[in-house]
Amino acid sequence: MEARMKSTANPDVVTAIQHLYKAIAAGGVDQRLLSLVHLRASQINGCSPCVFAGIEGAKKAGETDERLHGVVAWRETPFYTDEERAALALTEAATRIQDGAAGVTDEIWDAVADHFSEEQLSTIVLEIALTNFFNSINRTIREQAGKTW
Repeated sequence: MEARMKSTANPDVVTAIQHLYKAIAAGGVDQRLLSLVHLRASQINGCSPCVFAGIEGAKKAGETDERLHGVVAWRETPFYTDEERAALALTEAATRIQDGAAGVTDEIWDAVADHFSEEQLSTIVLEIALTNFFNSINRTIREQAGKTW
């Protein structure tokens, strides 16, 4: 399969995205956790370039292969903290917004709010949204795995 278009983003869009990433980096959430969130949303959306780039970024942040391989089945593995499990549950609920899905229930929100400050929650929500943004673009244009940005 080939990409449908070459990635020639508008410079204003690139600047805006850089500002979003700067806000995420300053939000007080461990980069390894954000990498797990990014990876899980990208797995759900079937975004191969984001899965590829997410794994590469997570490894640079110090994440282990064991934990990266387990993200797809995080509920059934012993590799994650309660904090990480709450963030992954939020990621799944916020990403799976198809018709009829329960979305982010009060139970999911309360569980994640027990582990993170409002600033950190805002950061995690922004990471989820930005990942879903890129997943949608990449799926639409058939961007191929193998790149890191």
